[in-house]
Amino acid sequence: MDAAEATVTPMMAQFLEIKAQYPDALLFYRMGDFYEMFFEDAKQAAEALDIALTKRGKHAGEDIPMCGVPVHAAEGYLLTLIRKGFRVAVCEQMESPAEAKKRGYKSVVKRDVVRLVTPGTLTEESLLEARRHNYLASVAIIRDSAALAWADISTGAFNVMPLEQSRIGPEVARLLPSEVLVADGADLSVYEDLGIAATELSRASFDSGGAESRLCALFGVKTLESYGNFDRAELSAMGALVDYLDITQKGRLPLLRPPQRETLSGLMQIDAATRRNLELTHALSGGRAGSLLSVMDHTVTAAGARLLERRISSPSRDLTSIHNRLDAVDWAVDADEQRLFLRDTLRSVPDLDRALSRLALDRGGPRDLAAIRNGLTQADTIAGSLATGLPDLLSDAARDLGGHQDLLLLLDEALIAEPPLLSRDGGFIAEGYAPELDEARTLRDEGRSVIAAMQQEYAAQTGITALKIKHNNVLGYFIETPATHAEKMLSAPLSDKFIHRQTTANQVRFTTVELNELETRILNAGGQAIEIEKRLYETLKQAILEQAAQISATARALAEFDLACGLADLASAQNWARPTVDNSRLFEIEGGRHPVVEAALARQGATFVANDCALLAEAEAPSIQLLTGPNMAGKSTYLRQNALIALIAQMGSYVPAERAHIGIVSQIFSRVGASDDLARGRSTFMVEMVETAAILNQADDRALVILDEIGRGTATYDGLSIAWATLEYLHDVNRVRALFATHYHELTALAGKLPGVGNTTVAVREWKGDVIFLHEVRKGAADRSYGVQVAQLAGLPSAVIDRARTVLDALEKGERERSSPKALIDDLPLFAAASPAPRQVTKTSAVEARLTEIMPDELSPRDALQALYELRDLLEGD
Repeated sequence: MDAAEATVTPMMAQFLEIKAQYPDALLFYRMGDFYEMFFEDAKQAAEALDIALTKRGKHAGEDIPMCGVPVHAAEGYLLTLIRKGFRVAVCEQMESPAEAKKRGYKSVVKRDVVRLVTPGTLTEESLLEARRHNYLASVAIIRDSAALAWADISTGAFNVMPLEQSRIGPEVARLLPSEVLVADGADLSVYEDLGIAATELSRASFDSGGAESRLCALFGVKTLESYGNFDRAELSAMGALVDYLDITQKGRLPLLRPPQRETLSGLMQIDAATRRNLELTHALSGGRAGSLLSVMDHTVTAAGARLLERRISSPSRDLTSIHNRLDAVDWAVDADEQRLFLRDTLRSVPDLDRALSRLALDRGGPRDLAAIRNGLTQADTIAGSLATGLPDLLSDAARDLGGHQDLLLLLDEALIAEPPLLSRDGGFIAEGYAPELDEARTLRDEGRSVIAAMQQEYAAQTGITALKIKHNNVLGYFIETPATHAEKMLSAPLSDKFIHRQTTANQVRFTTVELNELETRILNAGGQAIEIEKRLYETLKQAILEQAAQISATARALAEFDLACGLADLASAQNWARPTVDNSRLFEIEGGRHPVVEAALARQGATFVANDCALLAEAEAPSIQLLTGPNMAGKSTYLRQNALIALIAQMGSYVPAERAHIGIVSQIFSRVGASDDLARGRSTFMVEMVETAAILNQADDRALVILDEIGRGTATYDGLSIAWATLEYLHDVNRVRALFATHYHELTALAGKLPGVGNTTVAVREWKGDVIFLHEVRKGAADRSYGVQVAQLAGLPSAVIDRARTVLDALEKGERERSSPKALIDDLPLFAAASPAPRQVTKTSAVEARLTEIMPDELSPRDALQALYELRDLLEGD
């Protein structure tokens, strides 16, 4: 050890020792009322949080950078750091300074990390979005098999899914976890593309043998067979997730429900590009506004909103589940008065799952106890209001609403109506519940009145009406008089009774033996009351945790009722219809609408133009609708709305249409819009081709494919050739149901050659050289794309528009006469010669010429009137 190291203070030595155990995290080192950070941690945190960077002492001959945040406001700073990609190790004081001094005058307070805060392990209400899950996911790959496990420790949800390695990206995109766990050395590119934080764990964490032991210990069972038959990859993924929770929560594992096994065959498969294009839960701009979820969310509880997001993200392929969900919405649509009552009652339901999770992790407080009480009370009210005749899904849910009478009675008797946030604040246990507590409170409260009486007595004895008895954390209770009475108070006989304690600029402070004795009694009573309340809090918390499984079931039941009523409210308000969903391959939509676009137009006072769609595939036959028409006419909207209607139907909801008959869709693929990926060296056209390749390689005959402008990113003949071949492959090999929008009018000839292809077009009208979009999809093919007219609407200079018309006419004439493009170019004069830019000097009109002759200051009123008549006549002449 060199001289510089030898001068390290005991406290700084402790910091460095703890920091060495968490090199990849910022260390929040508790010092009294602040979390302090030092060295590089301080520099990074100060910049990320925009707080002052100071210094404290020296290390190795240099100043030690330092910054800190108040403990009471730490959650807000934690959220900022987590969102900026940091992990935070929270290091608390494990003893009081007084306890440390018992071990020696210079002993450092014991500290240790109690929690590692990461994006996927948040539980605090202020750090989470109430209406969204916060998933922690784990990906395990064992030879050729893979599995994905995910959990939301704030709600207890725990799921696992076996899958092929090629499906890892799409399924992670479906869940959008805040953090994903992978084995050391894994390819992280798929998670980086999705903007998801990836955490590498040692391969020991993914050991399937150890994983089974961890899971059995977590759920208190000897075997996992009652939960399902999990393969090695599934056990590995779940085990790594539980191991990581054990590491980050320092052994205090969250209250997870037994794992639910999902399979790809039970869900509609949607890849990441399609989710992005369809804007299911996030708009292309990145926010929730403008997404399908934002339009469909009529839920009134946080749990109901999370259930809706799960349903939108994971539409079902199981007919029984779909029909049960639709039956639940049916019931809510028909039960108008009952639905209104349920929604009013549900609005008062707190987030039971998250309150339960905080209590289990010992991060809760009296308000979480009250949340459980209030939620179960509302559940009991709803259960009592339900009549017979509920559909199966809601009937099952209704059975989980009740059965909490004993716990409710306990919580009702024990808690006040509006408890404080923290148990250490006290005052949350109701009067009359605990006689021992009432006795301590009485002594504490009567002590205050005794203090007031003592103040009056001392004022009378001294003759000083300004005398006050006050309290602070340093002196405790003390007597205070203005400095002007100091001499009187410090002189006999008053000095015999009043003991001087402190003199300030304006006051003098005293105490008495009697006041000291009273203070001891009062402080003991107050402290005793707090300790009793803390003990009762633990008892109530344990009573709740003993019924955690039943409370979780009630929370899920309330979410089902909320979602059914929310979807029914949406259907009634927006005139949505119940779809027919079966095992056929039909796809018939009458009066279909795009829900997000319709909502946006409604806000502007405009009306959405509804359209039909018929993909009448029989048996294994393909059915492809080839859509032509100008840009801005609504082709992309039409494509997306039909994909969304299929998705909405299979999530178990009414749909935005007059009528819909949908044969089960196994996959939805979308290739719409243009974007590049420069970071990975991909042009717009390359991204388009990669997405198209994924569709052609993966789509089965139950898929619904929507394609927009395939081949537009390259030369005309190259693009036409690719689009032509793609269409044939979808028809002959994939045999899908598809909507194929294109500007290559040559493709319309395929309708006469391929039996499953039909032509449709978006109708337009021309009026005085302008194009009017009707937004109506009709049978037939467009004869032109109206690109020049659209360019004119976009505001291109008139010279460019005129020149474009000239070139277009020549090209179309050449096409009819089979002239070569080179010959056409040779025949066309250069742009500058053919269409010079407009000059600023223009011909002066007769009106302008006459105006220049008029001298207003020299005109009489009669002359001015005459001039106006002349100008009018000249204007009519022009």
